[in-house]
Amino acid sequence: MLDLGYVREHLDAIEKMARDRGITLDLAPFREIDAKRRELIRMVEALKATRNKESHAIGILVGGAEALGDSPDSKVQKALAIEKIQIMKGISDDIKAQDVTINDLDERLKQFLLTVPNIPHASVPVGKSAADNVEVRRWGAPPKFDFKPRPHWEIGEGAGILDFQAAVKIAGARFAVYKGLGARLERALANFFLDLHTREHGYTEILPPFLVNTASLTGVGQLPKFAADMFHIEGTDLWLTPTSEVELTSLHRDETLDADKLPEKVCAWTACFRSEAGAAGKDTRGIKRQHQFQKVELFKFTRPEQSYDELELLVKNVEVVLQRLGLHYRVMLLCTADMGFASAKTYDIEVWLPSSGDFMEISSCSNTEAFQARRSGIRCKQKAGKSEFVHTLNGSGLAVGRTWIAIAENFQQADGSILIPEVLRPYMGVDRIPPAST
Repeated sequence: MLDLGYVREHLDAIEKMARDRGITLDLAPFREIDAKRRELIRMVEALKATRNKESHAIGILVGGAEALGDSPDSKVQKALAIEKIQIMKGISDDIKAQDVTINDLDERLKQFLLTVPNIPHASVPVGKSAADNVEVRRWGAPPKFDFKPRPHWEIGEGAGILDFQAAVKIAGARFAVYKGLGARLERALANFFLDLHTREHGYTEILPPFLVNTASLTGVGQLPKFAADMFHIEGTDLWLTPTSEVELTSLHRDETLDADKLPEKVCAWTACFRSEAGAAGKDTRGIKRQHQFQKVELFKFTRPEQSYDELELLVKNVEVVLQRLGLHYRVMLLCTADMGFASAKTYDIEVWLPSSGDFMEISSCSNTEAFQARRSGIRCKQKAGKSEFVHTLNGSGLAVGRTWIAIAENFQQADGSILIPEVLRPYMGVDRIPPAST
């Protein structure tokens, strides 16, 4: 969430942000509510000044009456005091009523701010679509085949390690059942990711709940905007987590951290659940876009001045995973129109898929600056200095299912088998997944 004072004083910057992001943002309600709120505050301040003046006058009248004893003048002053007390009571009632209205307007402003996306960093290219994203670098090269490479769903079904029909019977479309070495590959990838990030990159592993409450989702910016993309547990305040970014952010919700101990780096493996309400007809084959998938998330709490250096390190952490696996990839800097709601700057890491002859997003690394921290009430404080909102960063390190796809396609063999990258062989116990016929 953006700072109310900033929005109020920089409406031109907010309008530019909306244009750059390619969204429609009607600021008229904000202007109207804010103007009404300011006018009411001025009225309340005037009423409070009158109340203070009347209270002072009442004190003088009461003191004077007591000094005059039981004289006629004393009775007159007491009567005047009582009259002013009644006037003051009316003023106090007016102040209370206006305070209620102001609180209501404050809540309406807050609800409006919850729908406003983050402002892109100055280094983010302005663009109208994903076509305007900027390639930063590439690593490796596409594998060469002496046969036509097959898509991962054909490879998986051919090897007997991926079963979509069983998943349909169990849960419906956009689910998958992994079998045998296919299931082991999914587990091996998750373990490899966690071991690498905790042992070499300095992240602390977290195993959080897979159910999250409304406050947690609101804190990261998933609610209210993306309610249709998630699964809600009827009759409760709980939702199936769409990403463990939600849980990791909420580890410190409404807390003040020691600035000297930042950055704090955590990671988590979880299942993730998404309704894909806005993705009808997209990537319906295979496991690329599922209602349930597994992911290892990387997350950082940083001081504001260190967050962009930490973003570059976050991207490097993700790149190491792909390099160890021997997968060709590229790093893309997203333009303003292709960034996420909460992000100030995002890099997508995309892996090569031979079957399509194109790249597929496998990780998205973002700096949200203070956007999530302000919504979640997460601050940091140095020993000598005032507290300030932390910056939060997140990235997939990696999406397990999409890495499964990349390995199946890039390491497929003519006989239908899949070679296992060397770094995964200790986790798998085999050097290849054979075709189903052998």
